[in-house]
Order: sequence, then C-alpha cells, then structure tokens
Amino acid sequence: MSETTTLTTTPTTAPATVAATTALLVGVYRDALGVADLDEQGDFYENGGDSLTAFQVTARLQDALGVEVPVSLVFAYPTPADLADVVHTDLLQG
Repeated sequence: MSETTTLTTTPTTAPATVAATTALLVGVYRDALGVADLDEQGDFYENGGDSLTAFQVTARLQDALGVEVPVSLVFAYPTPADLADVVHTDLLQG
C-alpha cells in the first residue's frame, strides 16, 4: 500500500508596510533574476528580466502574499520599490 502526501501552502501574513513589501520583492527579484546584490531600485529589465522571469516573480508573490499579482505590473513597475508600492496599496490594502 502506498502513501500519498498532500502538500499545501498557506500564504504568509501580508507585510504590514510598504517597506516590508519592498524587502520581500527585493528577495523575490534576487532569486528570480539571480542577482545577489540587486537593491530596491534594481530594474527588472536591466538585470536580465524577461517574460518568463516576470511570471516567476508573480507566482512567488502569489505564494508569499496570497493575492494574484498580474504579470503586467512587473512590466509597468520594473523596480522592487515601484512594484511594492502598487502591490501594497492596490492589492493588499485595496
């Protein structure tokens, strides 16, 4: 008889501040882009971002925040600081 393991993910509590959301996004960008020294003003495109990477970023944000982040926001707001402001204001507090 075989056992089946079901993995469930529970979103973490949404960051309370824009600064916390920015810190989360910096980490997501660093991981997705493979740029260890990327900071809050690091541009998605200038650091090698493409459409596949944008989908990876939004999937990681959805897992971390429990809200759907449209991939178009990554293209419209290419720095972690800019994207964090929009995500925090419009999606987390909206």
